[in-house]
Amino acid sequence: MNYSLTPVGHIQSPFKEKFAVPRQPGLAPSATAFIALCGDANQEDAVRGLEQFSHIWVLFLFDQNLAKGWTPTVRPPRLGGNERVGVFASRATFRPNGIGMSVVSIKGIRKAGNQVIIDIGSCDLVDGTPVIDIKPYIPYSDSITEAQGGYAAEIPDTLNVAFTDLAQTQLTKQKDAEHKTQVIREVLAQDPRPAYKKGKKDDKEYAVHLFDLNVKFFVEERLITVTTIEAFGD
Repeated sequence: MNYSLTPVGHIQSPFKEKFAVPRQPGLAPSATAFIALCGDANQEDAVRGLEQFSHIWVLFLFDQNLAKGWTPTVRPPRLGGNERVGVFASRATFRPNGIGMSVVSIKGIRKAGNQVIIDIGSCDLVDGTPVIDIKPYIPYSDSITEAQGGYAAEIPDTLNVAFTDLAQTQLTKQKDAEHKTQVIREVLAQDPRPAYKKGKKDDKEYAVHLFDLNVKFFVEERLITVTTIEAFGD
């Protein structure tokens, strides 16, 4: 049997592309976002009582990957991108039904005109991601202290991030420069490069689209250096 799903909302976040999105929520705490409800779900009654909870589960679609299908095994970045495990033993984006889930904090619930908005804390979702369901996080049932995390039991290691004088000057011209600087620092500290690149000599200059900015950087050993930061369209 086939079933259809209708989005209940869409994510608006600083992440304008898949590259450099944190691999789990909470890894870039300054990267706040919001869910704009849509369709029949866009009504205050749908979020009545949600303010009693501090966190929610967000179920969403990996919409940018759906057309590419899926494979039964994947190479998790936490295993260096070289070892295969079953797709159901991972949180890989290429899944049979393309459904993801993230737990995020609720920063507020508001209405802007006719739009119901849920402000959320640090997320790992690309801007525009369709949300298919929202559920309250319930600590006594959702937090399992004796749970085992397999190959992903530890928090990922991070790198140091530095800015060239040029990049710092370019950032100071931005609105909310301090906030954007912190988000860039937290995101790049996760080392967004492909897993097989890590620990190896890498002369490539990378670029990531965050907010409305094109952020260019290179990696040398355990240091990421941001070289230039330009607004798209400049």
